[in-house]
Amino acid sequence: MLSIETLILIIGILLLLGIASNKFSARAGVPVLFVFLIVGMLAGSEGIGGIEFEDYSLAYGIGTVALCLILFDGGIRTPYSSIRSAWKPAGVLATIGVFITALITGAAAAWILEISIWQGMLLGSIVGSTDASVVFSVLRGGGVHIRPKLANTLEVESGSNDPMAIFLTVGLIQVLSGEVPFGFGLVTLFLNQIVLGSVVGIGIGWGGAWLLSHVRLEAAGLYPVMASALALFSFGLAAAFGGSGFLAVYLTGIVIGNRRPVFYRGILLFHDAIAWICQILMFTALGILSFPSRLVGVAVPALLISVVLIFIARPIAVFLCASPFKFTFRELTFLSWVGLKGAIPITLATFPMLAGLPSASLMFDTIFFVVLTSALVQGWTLPYIARYLKLEVPTRLPPPVTLEISSLTNVDGDIVDYFVDESCQATGRMIKDLALPEGVVIALLVRDEQIIPPQGRSVLHSDDHVIVVLRPRVRALVDRIFARREQLEDPIPAELEFPLRGSIKVGEIEQFYGLSIDTDNDATLDELVRKRLEVADVKVGATVQCEQLAFRVRELSSGGTVEYVGMTILPQSDPNSGVEAET
Repeated sequence: MLSIETLILIIGILLLLGIASNKFSARAGVPVLFVFLIVGMLAGSEGIGGIEFEDYSLAYGIGTVALCLILFDGGIRTPYSSIRSAWKPAGVLATIGVFITALITGAAAAWILEISIWQGMLLGSIVGSTDASVVFSVLRGGGVHIRPKLANTLEVESGSNDPMAIFLTVGLIQVLSGEVPFGFGLVTLFLNQIVLGSVVGIGIGWGGAWLLSHVRLEAAGLYPVMASALALFSFGLAAAFGGSGFLAVYLTGIVIGNRRPVFYRGILLFHDAIAWICQILMFTALGILSFPSRLVGVAVPALLISVVLIFIARPIAVFLCASPFKFTFRELTFLSWVGLKGAIPITLATFPMLAGLPSASLMFDTIFFVVLTSALVQGWTLPYIARYLKLEVPTRLPPPVTLEISSLTNVDGDIVDYFVDESCQATGRMIKDLALPEGVVIALLVRDEQIIPPQGRSVLHSDDHVIVVLRPRVRALVDRIFARREQLEDPIPAELEFPLRGSIKVGEIEQFYGLSIDTDNDATLDELVRKRLEVADVKVGATVQCEQLAFRVRELSSGGTVEYVGMTILPQSDPNSGVEAET
């Protein structure tokens, strides 16, 4: 029995090795999962570390807690916009796609390993889901940026398909052990998992977001801890009532993340660190649990199953499920290749061991080998496949850093650090000519490690850092101002009113926001409104419409000048145009 001091030393060494291996993974393009598992195998009883560990129950406990916090971290980083744009194809892939993958892989596994068809289906169900963290760490490490629609589909599918794989695994284990009859009992189990998991997850998400925003805690560090407690509570409550705890915690994270609670950025940073700790400890623990000598014995059949999974099962599932959603052939091919396996399959592989099922040890070793093969083959080649299929998009500006406003009350504001390079739209422009929305303030310029107090006539230079204070709802407009000249990727949200100063010129709006207004470019918004309305109609609330834009008078000066207007992007399907006055 290891002493607590020795155990702490081992954990510290494993964390340091995990951090070092992640640095190597980013440079070499190797999936971080693969490196962590290899580190664990080297630390195990048959490696140089010599750590004896064969407690599948403890491994399951470590994996479950870690996956709970990793899924919560993924949920709080998933915006509603990503879900709205990709929920249909991602939802079908996460349910029917996982089922088809499990069916084909399971049939092949039963034949290759010479086990029963139900045992084969169990193995197929365990390896049926993909891993979002592995996919995007490979893309980021390889410097590849894929199209937003494709990225959103992968993100939502990867975050939501684990519950389906878990349901299939648990259901088949209960069928094989005789606890649940095949048929109506299995359908009831599925409905309980999905319905109860969804209800608990969304309910605790809404309640938790309200608590985080309205309960006054005296220490800022307690807000991230409270968020973690809500995640664990959501998982446990759903599981206690027979629902999917993993689905519940993922949905709880999505709701809380999109409600932007107090100390939101601090919560993100805290759970990013927790997720990394969980990944390192979980993957290395699972690596220690394996025996390389046994993996050699299943190498040939496991490779055959991997070939079926990668080249047959996943592509068939993707083309059948995603084709109706207007993906191109190249996009479908890429989706087919992005079937990386992660921590879920290895953790689920401990379930048959704990249940004492026949051939459980053979299934665990085979699944472990399949995960290693998938991570190495698909993960390492993923950037090259994206380039070959021409699905990359040009690298955008270094992502702006959003800083936390340190406050124990809910502040509707962000501090954003924008980086200005030669291709940025704002380069060479004076601050007063940037067409910034109302309420947006440039607080600081940093140039050559020197602080420059900003003024209206200050000119932005390449390599400047511009510190901007803004409200989150106008972030889309400010992002456009600091985007590249040749590329404005993200559309401005429609039917959302953005406040602008009346002194801003039409030409500045067209240049910075990529919009078209049929009037003199040198005219200000004040002049535009006055030109389109009668003198008597120039009042607060009056609206003029230009093509797909509407401008509403928000504020007038004492002399009748239009100080502020609200700009709205109208839906493209709106057939109306012309001038409209609201009285």
